[in-house]
Order: sequence, then structure tokens, then C-alpha cells
Amino acid sequence: MRVSSYPLVDAEIAAALVLEHTPVLGVESVALAEAFGRVLASDIVATASLPEFPSSAVDGYAVRAQDAGKTLRVIGESAAGRPFEGALPPGVAARILTGGVVPDGADCVVMMEEVSVAGDTVTVPLGLRPGSNFHKVGDDLRPGVRVLAAGTQLGAAEIGIAAATNHATVDVRHRPRVALMSTGDELVEVGKTPRKGQIPDSNRWALLAALREAGAEVHLLGIAPDEPDPLRRLVVDALSDADALVTSGGVSVGTHDLVKPLLESLGTVHVGRVKLKPGKPFTFATLDGGKVAFGLPGFPVSSLVTFEVFVRPALRRMQGFAELQRPTLPVRLGYDARPTADRTEYQRVTLRREGAELVAETTGSQSSSRLMSLAGAHALVRVPAGEKVLSKGSVVEAMILSLP
Repeated sequence: MRVSSYPLVDAEIAAALVLEHTPVLGVESVALAEAFGRVLASDIVATASLPEFPSSAVDGYAVRAQDAGKTLRVIGESAAGRPFEGALPPGVAARILTGGVVPDGADCVVMMEEVSVAGDTVTVPLGLRPGSNFHKVGDDLRPGVRVLAAGTQLGAAEIGIAAATNHATVDVRHRPRVALMSTGDELVEVGKTPRKGQIPDSNRWALLAALREAGAEVHLLGIAPDEPDPLRRLVVDALSDADALVTSGGVSVGTHDLVKPLLESLGTVHVGRVKLKPGKPFTFATLDGGKVAFGLPGFPVSSLVTFEVFVRPALRRMQGFAELQRPTLPVRLGYDARPTADRTEYQRVTLRREGAELVAETTGSQSSSRLMSLAGAHALVRVPAGEKVLSKGSVVEAMILSLP
């Protein structure tokens, strides 16, 4: 074992350093069919009114309000995509379907249920009001209005808005290309029989899922050898086509922990140890060409917690997200949360609702090797370093991973 030369950095300072040194990626234009989940690089602005023409909100008859209570001759129809031609004179009506253009001259639409029809005439009720039952030009949008802001992730509604404002393509940030590898001769590929002293490589698959959920395109490098030269060749080759490197294991101070020395030789290590439980060995470095590297601890929970605290926000920054962090909610502790004296701790909890409150219950043993403490966890509760126990019933902020 070696003594680490890296100072222990407060978790909040480490998180700020990661974001400070993480670049925002470039821009590409994609068709709407390819835009789901991407992040807008620039505002989308309405170039025309929406709707561009007065359109009926109901099936009925387009008339003039001054003809209220009269029996009117029906002289035509306005359907969606097939408007009534010409202007509507006084004393007549035009049948109109939902979405149809309200003819020039008409100032209201009477619902089908409110009229009496006899042959080619229709009797409309008293009390008609101009402007009723149709959408006016620009009711939804006026030209020049920003409809979607840069930093917005495009979901179904946002893509619908882009289409409604006639944007066939949108400018989005590149997805981060991430090279992912595990390190350690103790690891064996999942599905193979471990020899004595070996364990299946679970971290790579957990991190693959986490990276994809965060929007990354992932290149799997497999299990790297605990030998300096082959490890260096593997990483250098992978970085030729990646924006970021994510590793698990190999960042402690053992003689076979080779990731930190490798990152030192390839760039600048900004964080080498963090006052965080779990996750003390977390490492962050910047490399040539604006690339970044994240060395995550080998213990499964440490790996995923440091991903949530440091890596996921950085990946979102790369993509230009307006909001980098997961949402937080106030929760009431259903247990006594005991702190670690010198490190911030993220405890894994499940949530249940009691009336208007969310109550957090521990997932059991918080050992950094116990992946079951994260399976089914709804949130991470941040417990500050020190001696003060957060007693049962205390209200704290929880980082929400999922909701029950």
C-alpha cells in the first residue's frame, strides 16, 4: 500500500471542480424523428402565429352573431383542410367541422347541439356572442415568442411543439461519447465461472445502464489488465474517439491501483480523494483535447453513488442541460441517520407517503459493497459530516432517484 498524495476534498468542492472543468459539447442539427431525448442547443422561436387562421373549436355552424334567433340557409361547409370559399353574407350559415377555417364574415360558431336543422336551413338560438367557439389567430402563439428554451430536453410534447411551429429539424448538443472500462484481475466476465478470488464484473453493467440513462453513447472496453503498459494502450486508443473515460476500480492506493498514475501521465488530476461516504477514492481528471476522465471506486455502491453525485451532472453539462442535478424533495426521516465523523455520507432510502409527507426509511446496511442497499432505493439522503445524529422525525432534503 502507498500513502495517497492527494488531499481529501470536500464533496461540494469536488462537485464544483468537476463541473468547472467539464466542457459543453458541440452542436448538430437533427430531424425531429431523431430528436427524442436530445437537448436543445438554441431557443426555438415561433415564426408565425398559431393558429394562423381562425379555426373552429367544435362541430357546428359558422354564423354572424347579429343573426341570433333566426332560421338561416346553409350555403356550404368548412372542414379541416377544405375551407369555405369566399365570405359569408348576412342571413346565411356555413356548416363547420372542428379545425375548419371560420369563413370571412362569420364572427361566431354555434355548436351542433344548440341548433335545429330542417332540410337546408338551420335555426340558431338567441344570445349569440361574437368570438365564441373558435380559436382566434395567435391565440396560442405570436411570431417572435420563444416556445422552447435552450437546455430543454425534447420529450413528446416538446417535439410536438417544434412540429407545430414548423421546425423540421432542431439544433441539439452532441451526446457525450463515453469509454467505459472496469479494472482488476479479480474480475471475470458475467456468465463465466469465477476462479478462487474472482468475482463477476457487476460495475460495468450497472454503470452502462446509468450512463445510457444520462444520455451518453457508450463504448465498452471490457476488463482492463492490472498492468501499466496494456492499460495505457487501451485507454489511449479509446480516447481517440471518446469525450470522456469512466473507469471503476483501480483508484485506491494499492500497488495494483494504476488508474490515478495513468491519468496523471495523460492530463491533470483535479480531484484524487473526496470526503464522501461511500466514494472516498473518486478521481477526476482533464485530458488533452478537452476530454475528461472519472475514476470511480471499485465497490459497487461507491461506484454508483459517485456516479450520481459527480458524473451524471457532468454528462448533463456536456449535453447543455439547463438543470444539471436530480430533483430534491423534503422528506421526514423514519430512522436515526448516524453521520460519519469526517465525511459527507449519502444514505440510501426508500420513500413512503404519510399524509402530505414523504417518509424515508433506510435500506438496511449501508456498506459500500452491498449493492442491495441501492436496489429499490428511491432517494439518497445527504448526512453532513460530524457527530450530530439526524434523529427520526427530522426533515431533510433527499436526492430523488425514482418515486414509489
